[in-house]
Amino acid sequence: MTDNRLSVSFFDLPAQSPFVLASGIVDVSYSSMLKAVESECGIVTMKSLTLQPRKGHDGPVVAEFPGGFLNSVGLSNPGIDAGLEEIREFKEFSSAPVIVSIFSVNTEEFLQLTKAVNDSRADALELNLSCPNVSDEYGVPLAASKEKVFEIVQEVKKISKLPVIAKLSPNTYNVPEIALAAEQAGADALTLINTLGPGMVINVHARKPAILNKYGGISGPAIKPIALKLVHEISHKVKVPVIGMGGVTTTDDCIEFLLAGARFIGVGTAVYYEGFSVFQKMREGIIQYLDEQGLETVNDITPIE
Repeated sequence: MTDNRLSVSFFDLPAQSPFVLASGIVDVSYSSMLKAVESECGIVTMKSLTLQPRKGHDGPVVAEFPGGFLNSVGLSNPGIDAGLEEIREFKEFSSAPVIVSIFSVNTEEFLQLTKAVNDSRADALELNLSCPNVSDEYGVPLAASKEKVFEIVQEVKKISKLPVIAKLSPNTYNVPEIALAAEQAGADALTLINTLGPGMVINVHARKPAILNKYGGISGPAIKPIALKLVHEISHKVKVPVIGMGGVTTTDDCIEFLLAGARFIGVGTAVYYEGFSVFQKMREGIIQYLDEQGLETVNDITPIE
């Protein structure tokens, strides 16, 4: 039975916990999202969808290293229509909030994707402006330009029926300025951060890159200090809520993000390492922390200055 001490409000929708299943960690099937919710995850994010199906990069696409892992999946997905059908199926069994993540290389396609999402059963729209894994194909990530971020968010907001979340890249020196631009353009929330890099891991025995695409986005515990810094800095500059993520593996990691100023905690690394049961473990850990600190609910965890 869920402890309501962890209940939060997500755009006026009830969620059983502040945990958000990060985009891209599991497949797009409604059964995977259901398993996450049954394990105490409060909000689920659909893997980034594109207008047409994408095969992604050939494998191997993931390589572990001591501080985390590289991935170069290449945004493989079944396309927007098939992805939204999985959300329809999910909603037959659960009322938990669902975020649809969409990806494109230009404003026009983002608008086409937004129109498709408007007719779905999703609860929020996340603009993936930051994926570095396809930078060789499409150039610099869109989130490196505050002007482009402003333009895309503003145009999407004009037609979106859902709250709009901007997912930003850490791979630029002026992330706070870009975050402010997204807020000024109308973003209802921000997701910080996506993967760092790209980076590289080499298999010394095979004498070749560990992933076929050579380079990949860096995830895992190694990026958490950077994620925390950006969440703390940006959450104190903007008025919209922040979904903080980047290397979350333990209860303490979750609490760190809340103390840094995140309203919700994106969890991907922990699911990669331990599966969906990690949500239950982190829930119990936060309840223990609340008891130790003399706090009633997770909403009483006050961000540090």
